[in-house]
Amino acid sequence: MDIQNGIKNLVAYAYRTNLIEEEDIIWALNTVALNLRIDEVTVTKDDVMEEAEKLPFDEVWAEEYKTTTENGVIDDGSYLEGVLRVLDDYAVEHGLTEGDSVVYRDLFDTKLMGALTPRPSEVQAYFSGLYEEDPKLATDWYYTFSRDTDYIRRYRVKKDLKWKTETEYGKLDITINLSKPEKDPKAIAAAGKAKQTGYPKCQLCCECEGYAGRVDYPARENHRIIPIEIEGQEWGFQYSPYVYYNEHCIVLNTRHTPMKIDKNAFLKLFDFVHQFPHYFVGSNADLPIVGGSILAHEHFQGGNYEFAMAKAPVERSFTVPGFEDIKAGVVKWPMSVIRLSGTDTDRIAELADRILGKWRSYTDESAFIYAETDGVPHSTITPIARKVQDEFQLDLVLRNNITTEEHPLGVYHPHAKLHHIKKENIGLIEVMGLAVLPSRLKNEMAELKEAYLSGADIRSIETISKHADWVDEFADAYYEQGIDIDESNIDKILQDEIGKVFMHVLEDAGVYKRTPEGQAAFDRFIATI
Repeated sequence: MDIQNGIKNLVAYAYRTNLIEEEDIIWALNTVALNLRIDEVTVTKDDVMEEAEKLPFDEVWAEEYKTTTENGVIDDGSYLEGVLRVLDDYAVEHGLTEGDSVVYRDLFDTKLMGALTPRPSEVQAYFSGLYEEDPKLATDWYYTFSRDTDYIRRYRVKKDLKWKTETEYGKLDITINLSKPEKDPKAIAAAGKAKQTGYPKCQLCCECEGYAGRVDYPARENHRIIPIEIEGQEWGFQYSPYVYYNEHCIVLNTRHTPMKIDKNAFLKLFDFVHQFPHYFVGSNADLPIVGGSILAHEHFQGGNYEFAMAKAPVERSFTVPGFEDIKAGVVKWPMSVIRLSGTDTDRIAELADRILGKWRSYTDESAFIYAETDGVPHSTITPIARKVQDEFQLDLVLRNNITTEEHPLGVYHPHAKLHHIKKENIGLIEVMGLAVLPSRLKNEMAELKEAYLSGADIRSIETISKHADWVDEFADAYYEQGIDIDESNIDKILQDEIGKVFMHVLEDAGVYKRTPEGQAAFDRFIATI
Protein backbone atom coordinates (compact mmCIF):
# COMPACT_ATOMS: atom_id res chain seq x y z
CA MET A 1 0.00 0.00 0.00
CA ASP A 2 1.54 3.33 -1.02
CA ILE A 3 1.15 6.44 1.10
CA GLN A 4 -1.61 7.96 -1.05
CA ASN A 5 -3.70 4.81 -0.61
CA GLY A 6 -2.90 4.94 3.10
CA ILE A 7 -4.33 8.45 3.30
CA LYS A 8 -7.38 7.41 1.29
CA ASN A 9 -8.02 4.35 3.48
CA LEU A 10 -7.73 6.27 6.75
CA VAL A 11 -10.24 8.86 5.56
CA ALA A 12 -12.53 6.12 4.23
CA TYR A 13 -12.36 4.47 7.67
CA ALA A 14 -13.23 7.78 9.37
CA TYR A 15 -16.18 8.26 7.03
CA ARG A 16 -17.39 4.66 7.41
CA THR A 17 -17.34 4.93 11.22
CA ASN A 18 -19.10 8.32 11.20
CA LEU A 19 -16.14 10.26 12.60
CA ILE A 20 -16.54 12.58 9.62
CA GLU A 21 -19.36 13.39 7.20
CA GLU A 22 -19.25 13.25 3.40
CA GLU A 23 -18.81 17.03 3.35
CA ASP A 24 -15.62 16.63 5.42
CA ILE A 25 -13.80 14.21 3.10
CA ILE A 26 -11.66 16.66 1.09
CA TRP A 27 -10.76 18.55 4.28
CA ALA A 28 -9.85 15.23 5.93
CA LEU A 29 -7.61 14.19 3.03
CA ASN A 30 -5.73 17.46 3.25
CA THR A 31 -5.53 17.29 7.04
CA VAL A 32 -3.95 13.82 7.02
CA ALA A 33 -1.57 14.91 4.24
CA LEU A 34 -0.60 17.98 6.28
CA ASN A 35 0.35 15.80 9.26
CA LEU A 36 2.41 13.62 6.92
CA ARG A 37 3.99 16.74 5.36
CA ILE A 38 2.80 15.70 1.92
CA ASP A 39 2.19 18.59 -0.49
CA GLU A 40 -0.17 16.89 -2.90
CA VAL A 41 -3.10 14.49 -2.53
CA THR A 42 -3.66 12.38 -5.64
CA VAL A 43 -6.72 10.46 -4.43
CA THR A 44 -10.18 11.96 -4.76
CA LYS A 45 -13.39 12.14 -2.77
CA ASP A 46 -14.86 9.53 -5.10
CA ASP A 47 -11.92 7.20 -4.35
CA VAL A 48 -12.65 7.55 -0.64
CA MET A 49 -16.37 6.87 -1.09
CA GLU A 50 -15.61 3.80 -3.18
CA GLU A 51 -13.19 2.45 -0.56
CA ALA A 52 -15.67 3.12 2.24
CA GLU A 53 -18.28 1.00 0.50
CA LYS A 54 -15.85 -1.93 0.47
CA LEU A 55 -15.08 -1.84 4.16
CA PRO A 56 -16.25 -5.14 5.69
CA PHE A 57 -17.69 -3.84 8.93
CA ASP A 58 -20.59 -2.06 10.49
CA GLU A 59 -20.96 -0.06 13.70
CA VAL A 60 -19.65 -2.05 16.63
CA TRP A 61 -22.18 -1.76 19.44
CA ALA A 62 -21.54 -2.57 23.06
CA GLU A 63 -20.63 -6.26 22.94
CA GLU A 64 -16.88 -6.45 23.34
CA TYR A 65 -16.10 -9.53 21.29
CA LYS A 66 -18.98 -9.50 18.85
CA THR A 67 -17.81 -10.52 15.37
CA THR A 68 -20.96 -10.42 13.26
CA THR A 69 -24.09 -8.32 13.01
CA GLU A 70 -27.32 -8.66 11.09
CA ASN A 71 -25.73 -6.44 8.46
CA GLY A 72 -22.61 -8.55 8.05
CA VAL A 73 -19.10 -8.74 9.42
CA ILE A 74 -17.75 -5.99 11.64
CA ASP A 75 -14.21 -4.76 12.18
CA ASP A 76 -12.16 -5.86 15.19
CA GLY A 77 -9.61 -3.11 14.60
CA SER A 78 -7.51 -5.08 12.10
CA TYR A 79 -8.33 -2.78 9.17
CA LEU A 80 -7.35 0.35 11.08
CA GLU A 81 -4.26 -1.36 12.47
CA GLY A 82 -3.07 -2.11 8.93
CA VAL A 83 -3.73 1.42 7.68
CA LEU A 84 -1.95 3.06 10.62
CA ARG A 85 1.03 0.74 10.16
CA VAL A 86 1.51 2.10 6.64
CA LEU A 87 1.24 5.70 7.81
CA ASP A 88 3.55 5.08 10.78
CA ASP A 89 6.11 3.41 8.49
CA TYR A 90 6.07 6.47 6.26
CA ALA A 91 6.45 8.80 9.25
CA VAL A 92 9.40 6.86 10.62
CA GLU A 93 11.09 6.60 7.21
CA HIS A 94 10.74 10.34 6.56
CA GLY A 95 11.88 11.47 10.01
CA LEU A 96 8.48 12.62 11.23
CA THR A 97 8.97 10.74 14.51
CA GLU A 98 11.85 10.83 16.95
CA GLY A 99 12.47 7.10 16.56
CA ASP A 100 11.07 3.77 15.48
CA SER A 101 9.33 2.18 18.44
CA VAL A 102 5.80 1.56 19.65
CA VAL A 103 6.06 4.69 21.81
CA TYR A 104 6.84 7.04 18.93
CA ARG A 105 4.44 5.30 16.56
CA ASP A 106 1.64 5.64 19.12
CA LEU A 107 2.35 9.34 19.53
CA PHE A 108 2.22 9.87 15.78
CA ASP A 109 -0.82 7.81 14.85
CA THR A 110 -2.80 9.21 17.80
CA LYS A 111 -2.15 12.66 16.34
CA LEU A 112 -3.57 11.44 13.02
CA MET A 113 -6.65 9.98 14.67
CA GLY A 114 -7.10 13.10 16.79
CA ALA A 115 -7.25 15.21 13.64
CA LEU A 116 -10.25 13.16 12.48
CA THR A 117 -12.03 12.96 15.86
CA PRO A 118 -14.99 15.30 16.37
CA ARG A 119 -14.57 18.15 18.85
CA PRO A 120 -15.65 17.63 22.46
CA SER A 121 -18.71 19.87 22.07
CA GLU A 122 -20.00 17.74 19.17
CA VAL A 123 -19.42 14.49 21.05
CA GLN A 124 -21.09 15.80 24.19
CA ALA A 125 -24.10 17.09 22.29
CA TYR A 126 -24.61 13.79 20.47
CA PHE A 127 -24.27 11.81 23.71
CA SER A 128 -26.77 14.08 25.47
CA GLY A 129 -29.31 13.61 22.69
CA LEU A 130 -29.05 9.84 22.92
CA TYR A 131 -29.14 9.95 26.74
CA GLU A 132 -32.48 11.77 26.67
CA GLU A 133 -33.80 8.83 24.68
CA ASP A 134 -32.12 6.05 26.68
CA PRO A 135 -28.95 6.03 28.86
CA LYS A 136 -27.93 2.63 27.50
CA LEU A 137 -28.25 3.86 23.92
CA ALA A 138 -25.89 6.73 24.82
CA THR A 139 -23.25 4.51 26.41
CA ASP A 140 -23.48 1.97 23.58
CA TRP A 141 -22.71 4.73 21.10
CA TYR A 142 -19.95 6.29 23.22
CA TYR A 143 -18.23 2.93 23.74
CA THR A 144 -18.24 2.29 19.99
CA PHE A 145 -17.00 5.82 19.35
CA SER A 146 -14.12 5.38 21.81
CA ARG A 147 -12.99 2.31 19.89
CA ASP A 148 -13.55 3.75 16.43
CA THR A 149 -11.31 6.72 17.28
CA ASP A 150 -8.60 4.23 18.32
CA TYR A 151 -8.59 5.63 21.86
CA ILE A 152 -9.34 2.02 22.76
CA ARG A 153 -7.02 0.05 20.49
CA ARG A 154 -9.20 -2.96 19.70
CA TYR A 155 -6.43 -4.78 17.88
CA ARG A 156 -4.39 -4.77 21.10
CA VAL A 157 -7.18 -5.49 23.54
CA LYS A 158 -8.14 -8.63 21.60
CA LYS A 159 -4.64 -10.00 22.29
CA ASP A 160 -5.34 -10.17 26.03
CA LEU A 161 -5.66 -13.75 27.24
CA LYS A 162 -8.96 -14.35 29.03
CA TRP A 163 -10.66 -17.34 30.58
CA LYS A 164 -12.86 -18.33 33.51
CA THR A 165 -12.01 -20.73 36.32
CA GLU A 166 -14.69 -22.55 38.30
CA THR A 167 -14.18 -22.22 42.07
CA GLU A 168 -16.26 -22.64 45.21
CA TYR A 169 -17.03 -18.91 44.91
CA GLY A 170 -18.25 -19.10 41.31
CA LYS A 171 -16.46 -18.52 38.02
CA LEU A 172 -13.51 -16.17 38.48
CA ASP A 173 -12.35 -14.11 35.47
CA ILE A 174 -8.68 -14.48 34.65
CA THR A 175 -6.86 -12.11 32.28
CA ILE A 176 -3.25 -11.82 31.25
CA ASN A 177 -2.97 -8.24 30.09
CA LEU A 178 -1.13 -7.80 26.80
CA SER A 179 -2.73 -4.58 25.55
CA LYS A 180 -0.36 -2.17 27.29
CA PRO A 181 2.71 -1.87 25.01
CA GLU A 182 6.07 -2.24 26.70
CA LYS A 183 8.37 0.72 26.26
CA ASP A 184 11.67 0.15 24.53
CA PRO A 185 14.94 1.07 26.30
CA LYS A 186 15.65 4.04 24.02
CA ALA A 187 12.27 5.60 24.77
CA ILE A 188 12.80 5.06 28.50
CA ALA A 189 16.20 6.76 28.27
CA ALA A 190 14.70 9.63 26.28
CA ALA A 191 11.98 10.06 28.89
CA GLY A 192 14.65 10.36 31.57
CA LYS A 193 16.35 13.17 29.68
CA ALA A 194 13.15 14.98 28.74
CA LYS A 195 12.12 18.18 30.48
CA GLN A 196 9.91 17.29 33.43
CA THR A 197 6.46 18.83 33.52
CA GLY A 198 3.53 18.69 35.88
CA TYR A 199 0.97 18.96 33.09
CA PRO A 200 -1.35 17.12 33.13
CA LYS A 201 -1.10 16.33 36.82
CA CYS A 202 -2.08 12.69 36.21
CA GLN A 203 -3.61 10.48 33.54
CA LEU A 204 -7.08 10.93 35.06
CA CYS A 205 -7.14 14.71 34.73
CA CYS A 206 -9.51 16.38 32.29
CA GLU A 207 -6.51 18.20 30.84
CA CYS A 208 -5.61 14.91 29.14
CA GLU A 209 -8.41 15.48 26.61
CA GLY A 210 -6.63 16.38 23.36
CA TYR A 211 -3.15 16.29 24.96
CA ALA A 212 -0.35 15.48 22.48
CA GLY A 213 1.55 13.23 24.88
CA ARG A 214 5.27 12.66 25.20
CA VAL A 215 7.63 9.69 25.49
CA ASP A 216 6.66 9.13 29.13
CA TYR A 217 2.98 10.06 28.77
CA PRO A 218 0.36 8.68 26.35
CA ALA A 219 -1.07 10.88 23.62
CA ARG A 220 -4.76 11.66 23.98
CA GLU A 221 -5.69 13.80 20.93
CA ASN A 222 -8.45 11.27 20.17
CA HIS A 223 -9.80 11.22 23.73
CA ARG A 224 -13.19 12.74 24.56
CA ILE A 225 -14.76 13.04 28.04
CA ILE A 226 -18.48 13.25 28.74
CA PRO A 227 -19.29 15.80 31.49
CA ILE A 228 -21.71 14.60 34.16
CA GLU A 229 -22.85 15.94 37.51
CA ILE A 230 -22.24 13.84 40.63
CA GLU A 231 -23.72 15.08 43.91
CA GLY A 232 -23.70 18.66 42.63
CA GLN A 233 -20.08 18.53 41.46
CA GLU A 234 -18.59 18.52 37.97
CA TRP A 235 -17.31 15.08 37.04
CA GLY A 236 -16.28 13.36 33.84
CA PHE A 237 -17.22 10.01 32.30
CA GLN A 238 -14.90 8.11 29.96
CA TYR A 239 -13.76 4.60 29.12
CA SER A 240 -10.50 2.96 30.08
CA PRO A 241 -8.20 2.57 27.06
CA TYR A 242 -7.24 -0.88 28.43
CA VAL A 243 -10.75 -2.32 28.79
CA TYR A 244 -10.34 -5.20 31.27
CA TYR A 245 -14.05 -6.06 30.91
CA ASN A 246 -17.02 -4.95 28.82
CA GLU A 247 -17.54 -1.18 28.79
CA HIS A 248 -14.90 -0.61 31.46
CA CYS A 249 -15.51 3.03 32.33
CA ILE A 250 -13.87 5.60 34.57
CA VAL A 251 -15.82 8.29 36.42
CA LEU A 252 -13.53 11.11 37.52
CA ASN A 253 -13.67 14.28 39.54
CA THR A 254 -12.78 17.22 37.30
CA ARG A 255 -10.64 18.53 40.16
CA HIS A 256 -7.37 16.78 40.97
CA THR A 257 -8.35 15.87 44.51
CA PRO A 258 -7.38 12.79 46.56
CA MET A 259 -9.46 9.63 46.88
CA LYS A 260 -11.59 9.54 50.01
CA ILE A 261 -13.99 6.87 51.20
CA ASP A 262 -16.78 8.42 53.26
CA LYS A 263 -20.55 8.85 53.20
CA ASN A 264 -20.25 11.27 50.29
CA ALA A 265 -18.38 8.62 48.30
CA PHE A 266 -21.27 6.19 48.81
CA LEU A 267 -23.77 8.84 47.74
CA LYS A 268 -21.66 9.63 44.66
CA LEU A 269 -21.61 5.97 43.63
CA PHE A 270 -25.38 5.78 43.91
CA ASP A 271 -25.82 9.05 42.02
CA PHE A 272 -23.95 7.51 39.09
CA VAL A 273 -26.01 4.31 39.24
CA HIS A 274 -29.21 6.38 39.27
CA GLN A 275 -28.03 8.05 36.05
CA PHE A 276 -26.73 4.85 34.44
CA PRO A 277 -28.73 2.01 36.02
CA HIS A 278 -27.30 -0.59 33.61
CA TYR A 279 -23.80 0.01 34.99
CA PHE A 280 -22.19 -0.98 38.28
CA VAL A 281 -19.65 1.43 39.77
CA GLY A 282 -17.10 1.07 42.55
CA SER A 283 -14.16 2.78 44.14
CA ASN A 284 -10.72 1.65 45.07
CA ALA A 285 -9.89 2.00 48.75
CA ASP A 286 -8.26 5.22 49.91
CA LEU A 287 -5.15 3.78 51.58
CA PRO A 288 -1.88 2.49 50.08
CA ILE A 289 -1.45 -1.26 49.42
CA VAL A 290 -5.22 -1.91 49.45
CA GLY A 291 -5.85 0.85 46.90
CA GLY A 292 -5.12 -0.45 43.43
CA SER A 293 -4.81 2.74 41.39
CA ILE A 294 -4.13 6.48 41.44
CA LEU A 295 -4.92 7.61 44.99
CA ALA A 296 -4.13 11.26 44.24
CA HIS A 297 -7.18 11.73 42.00
CA GLU A 298 -10.72 10.89 43.08
CA HIS A 299 -12.29 8.50 40.59
CA PHE A 300 -14.47 5.42 40.29
CA GLN A 301 -14.54 2.50 37.87
CA GLY A 302 -17.65 0.86 36.47
CA GLY A 303 -19.12 -0.79 33.43
CA ASN A 304 -21.62 -3.15 31.91
CA TYR A 305 -20.39 -6.44 33.34
CA GLU A 306 -21.50 -8.86 36.03
CA PHE A 307 -18.57 -10.08 38.10
CA ALA A 308 -18.49 -13.27 40.14
CA MET A 309 -18.79 -11.23 43.36
CA ALA A 310 -22.05 -9.66 42.15
CA LYS A 311 -23.44 -13.15 41.53
CA ALA A 312 -22.23 -14.48 44.91
CA PRO A 313 -25.06 -15.10 47.40
CA VAL A 314 -25.52 -13.70 50.89
CA GLU A 315 -24.76 -16.66 53.15
CA ARG A 316 -25.97 -15.17 56.43
CA SER A 317 -28.10 -12.13 57.08
CA PHE A 318 -28.23 -9.69 59.98
CA THR A 319 -30.26 -6.65 60.94
CA VAL A 320 -28.81 -3.39 62.21
CA PRO A 321 -31.01 -1.70 64.85
CA GLY A 322 -32.50 1.46 63.40
CA PHE A 323 -31.99 0.20 59.86
CA GLU A 324 -34.61 -2.51 59.69
CA ASP A 325 -35.57 -1.24 56.22
CA ILE A 326 -32.11 -2.20 54.86
CA LYS A 327 -31.20 -5.83 54.23
CA ALA A 328 -27.68 -6.67 55.36
CA GLY A 329 -25.64 -9.83 55.08
CA VAL A 330 -22.25 -11.48 54.65
CA VAL A 331 -21.46 -12.50 51.08
CA LYS A 332 -20.01 -15.90 50.27
CA TRP A 333 -16.74 -14.58 48.92
CA PRO A 334 -13.02 -15.13 49.62
CA MET A 335 -12.70 -11.54 50.83
CA SER A 336 -14.77 -10.07 53.67
CA VAL A 337 -17.86 -8.47 52.15
CA ILE A 338 -21.00 -6.98 53.70
CA ARG A 339 -23.86 -6.47 51.23
CA LEU A 340 -26.52 -3.82 51.88
CA SER A 341 -29.75 -3.85 49.82
CA GLY A 342 -32.81 -1.66 49.67
CA THR A 343 -34.78 0.85 47.64
CA ASP A 344 -33.64 4.01 49.46
CA THR A 345 -30.02 4.78 48.51
CA ASP A 346 -29.74 7.57 51.09
CA ARG A 347 -30.54 5.07 53.84
CA ILE A 348 -28.08 2.51 52.44
CA ALA A 349 -25.37 5.19 52.37
CA GLU A 350 -26.20 6.17 55.96
CA LEU A 351 -25.79 2.58 57.15
CA ALA A 352 -22.63 2.15 55.07
CA ASP A 353 -21.20 5.24 56.75
CA ARG A 354 -21.90 3.74 60.17
CA ILE A 355 -20.15 0.50 59.15
CA LEU A 356 -17.19 2.44 57.76
CA GLY A 357 -16.83 4.43 60.96
CA LYS A 358 -16.98 1.31 63.10
CA TRP A 359 -14.46 -0.47 60.87
CA ARG A 360 -11.94 2.39 60.82
CA SER A 361 -11.82 2.38 64.63
CA TYR A 362 -12.11 -1.38 65.21
CA THR A 363 -9.33 -3.47 66.74
CA ASP A 364 -9.45 -7.19 67.46
CA GLU A 365 -5.98 -8.37 68.41
CA SER A 366 -7.04 -12.03 68.48
CA ALA A 367 -7.91 -11.75 64.77
CA PHE A 368 -4.90 -9.52 63.99
CA ILE A 369 -7.13 -6.58 63.11
CA TYR A 370 -5.57 -3.25 64.10
CA ALA A 371 -7.26 0.06 63.37
CA GLU A 372 -3.90 1.84 63.57
CA THR A 373 -0.32 1.44 64.73
CA ASP A 374 1.82 4.36 65.82
CA GLY A 375 -0.92 6.72 64.68
CA VAL A 376 -1.01 5.32 61.12
CA PRO A 377 -4.54 4.21 60.10
CA HIS A 378 -4.90 0.77 58.50
CA SER A 379 -8.60 0.12 57.89
CA THR A 380 -10.87 1.27 55.08
CA ILE A 381 -13.45 -0.09 52.66
CA THR A 382 -13.69 -0.85 48.94
CA PRO A 383 -17.34 -0.07 47.97
CA ILE A 384 -19.26 -1.27 44.88
CA ALA A 385 -22.76 -0.07 43.96
CA ARG A 386 -25.26 -1.55 41.48
CA LYS A 387 -28.95 -1.79 40.75
CA VAL A 388 -30.53 -5.25 40.70
CA GLN A 389 -34.11 -5.18 39.43
CA ASP A 390 -35.93 -2.72 41.71
CA GLU A 391 -33.34 -2.68 44.49
CA PHE A 392 -29.97 -1.05 44.95
CA GLN A 393 -27.01 -2.91 46.38
CA LEU A 394 -23.83 -1.67 48.02
CA ASP A 395 -21.05 -4.19 48.66
CA LEU A 396 -18.62 -3.10 51.36
CA VAL A 397 -15.31 -4.97 51.18
CA LEU A 398 -13.38 -4.64 54.44
CA ARG A 399 -9.71 -3.77 53.84
CA ASN A 400 -6.65 -3.43 56.09
CA ASN A 401 -3.13 -2.53 54.97
CA ILE A 402 -1.06 -3.48 58.02
CA THR A 403 2.41 -4.93 57.32
CA THR A 404 4.77 -7.12 59.33
CA GLU A 405 8.32 -8.42 58.97
CA GLU A 406 6.86 -11.70 57.71
CA HIS A 407 4.57 -9.91 55.26
CA PRO A 408 6.30 -6.62 54.35
CA LEU A 409 3.98 -6.03 51.38
CA GLY A 410 0.89 -6.46 53.54
CA VAL A 411 -0.67 -9.09 55.81
CA TYR A 412 -3.89 -8.90 53.75
CA HIS A 413 -2.10 -8.99 50.42
CA PRO A 414 -0.98 -11.92 48.21
CA HIS A 415 1.48 -13.88 50.33
CA ALA A 416 4.97 -14.70 49.07
CA LYS A 417 4.00 -18.24 48.02
CA LEU A 418 1.70 -16.76 45.37
CA HIS A 419 4.01 -14.04 44.05
CA HIS A 420 5.18 -16.22 41.16
CA ILE A 421 1.71 -15.56 39.68
CA LYS A 422 0.47 -12.37 41.35
CA LYS A 423 2.47 -9.94 43.50
CA GLU A 424 0.75 -6.64 42.73
CA ASN A 425 -1.86 -4.84 44.86
CA ILE A 426 -5.41 -6.18 44.93
CA GLY A 427 -7.56 -3.30 43.75
CA LEU A 428 -11.22 -2.87 42.91
CA ILE A 429 -11.24 -5.03 39.77
CA GLU A 430 -9.54 -7.98 41.44
CA VAL A 431 -11.72 -7.60 44.53
CA MET A 432 -14.77 -8.25 42.33
CA GLY A 433 -13.25 -11.44 40.91
CA LEU A 434 -11.25 -10.47 37.82
CA ALA A 435 -7.53 -11.19 37.90
CA VAL A 436 -5.35 -8.72 36.02
CA LEU A 437 -2.14 -10.73 35.70
CA PRO A 438 1.22 -9.53 34.34
CA SER A 439 2.09 -10.08 30.68
CA ARG A 440 5.22 -12.07 31.62
CA LEU A 441 2.98 -15.05 32.38
CA LYS A 442 2.20 -15.66 28.70
CA ASN A 443 5.80 -16.55 27.86
CA GLU A 444 6.43 -18.20 31.21
CA MET A 445 3.46 -20.55 30.81
CA ALA A 446 4.53 -21.45 27.26
CA GLU A 447 8.03 -22.21 28.50
CA LEU A 448 6.66 -24.12 31.49
CA LYS A 449 4.46 -26.24 29.26
CA GLU A 450 7.38 -27.17 27.01
CA ALA A 451 9.62 -27.97 29.98
CA TYR A 452 7.02 -30.11 31.71
CA LEU A 453 6.13 -32.13 28.62
CA SER A 454 9.79 -32.73 27.80
CA GLY A 455 10.59 -33.82 31.35
CA ALA A 456 13.08 -30.98 31.90
CA ASP A 457 14.11 -29.88 35.37
CA ILE A 458 12.00 -26.76 35.91
CA ARG A 459 14.14 -25.70 38.88
CA SER A 460 17.18 -25.45 36.63
CA ILE A 461 15.51 -23.03 34.19
CA GLU A 462 16.01 -19.51 35.52
CA THR A 463 12.96 -17.92 33.90
CA ILE A 464 10.46 -20.43 35.31
CA SER A 465 12.18 -21.88 38.39
CA LYS A 466 9.90 -19.79 40.61
CA HIS A 467 6.96 -21.92 39.43
CA ALA A 468 8.57 -25.27 40.36
CA ASP A 469 6.98 -25.79 43.80
CA TRP A 470 3.57 -24.86 42.40
CA VAL A 471 3.92 -27.34 39.52
CA ASP A 472 5.01 -30.13 41.87
CA GLU A 473 2.02 -29.46 44.11
CA PHE A 474 -0.68 -29.56 41.44
CA ALA A 475 1.00 -32.33 39.42
CA ASP A 476 0.96 -34.57 42.51
CA ALA A 477 -2.72 -33.77 43.06
CA TYR A 478 -3.62 -34.76 39.51
CA TYR A 479 -1.51 -37.92 39.79
CA GLU A 480 -3.41 -38.91 42.95
CA GLN A 481 -6.65 -38.50 41.01
CA GLY A 482 -5.29 -40.79 38.28
CA ILE A 483 -4.99 -37.95 35.75
CA ASP A 484 -1.90 -37.78 33.54
CA ILE A 485 -0.85 -34.30 32.44
CA ASP A 486 -0.02 -34.40 28.75
CA GLU A 487 -0.30 -32.42 25.52
CA SER A 488 -4.06 -32.91 25.42
CA ASN A 489 -4.87 -31.27 28.75
CA ILE A 490 -1.89 -29.22 29.96
CA ASP A 491 -3.18 -25.89 28.62
CA LYS A 492 -6.51 -26.28 30.41
CA ILE A 493 -4.79 -27.46 33.59
CA LEU A 494 -2.40 -24.48 33.62
CA GLN A 495 -5.33 -22.11 33.20
CA ASP A 496 -7.32 -23.80 35.96
CA GLU A 497 -4.36 -23.78 38.33
CA ILE A 498 -3.65 -20.11 37.68
CA GLY A 499 -7.31 -19.44 38.46
CA LYS A 500 -7.00 -21.36 41.73
CA VAL A 501 -3.93 -19.29 42.66
CA PHE A 502 -6.01 -16.15 42.11
CA MET A 503 -8.69 -17.57 44.40
CA HIS A 504 -6.03 -18.00 47.09
CA VAL A 505 -4.80 -14.45 46.38
CA LEU A 506 -8.28 -13.17 47.24
CA GLU A 507 -8.38 -15.35 50.35
CA ASP A 508 -5.05 -13.83 51.45
CA ALA A 509 -6.53 -10.35 50.91
CA GLY A 510 -9.56 -11.18 53.05
CA VAL A 511 -9.29 -9.75 56.54
CA TYR A 512 -11.48 -12.54 57.94
CA LYS A 513 -10.55 -16.00 56.74
CA ARG A 514 -13.02 -18.56 55.46
CA THR A 515 -12.64 -20.69 58.59
CA PRO A 516 -14.99 -21.10 61.58
CA GLU A 517 -12.59 -18.96 63.63
CA GLY A 518 -12.34 -16.31 60.93
CA GLN A 519 -16.09 -16.06 60.43
CA ALA A 520 -16.67 -15.94 64.18
CA ALA A 521 -14.29 -12.96 64.31
CA PHE A 522 -16.24 -11.38 61.42
CA ASP A 523 -19.44 -11.78 63.44
CA ARG A 524 -17.78 -10.10 66.42
CA PHE A 525 -17.22 -7.03 64.27
CA ILE A 526 -20.77 -7.13 62.90
CA ALA A 527 -22.09 -7.19 66.46
CA THR A 528 -20.48 -3.76 67.06
CA ILE A 529 -22.40 -2.13 64.21
